[in-house]
Amino acid sequence: MKYSDLADKSTAELQAMLKERKTELFTLKIKKQMMQLQNTSELRIAKKDVARINTALSAAK
Repeated sequence: MKYSDLADKSTAELQAMLKERKTELFTLKIKKQMMQLQNTSELRIAKKDVARINTALSAAK
């Protein structure tokens, strides 16, 4: 996901995407703790997506 893709979305869409990514990040963290996570780079990608969405939300205000 790139910031340019997020820039043209509405605030409601960004809020929904943020909620979805945060739940995904939570499940990835739980899987990591339970030693079930195969690809640990997914954690980094999810964190960066959350940061990008938060940046787009703050720019939209």
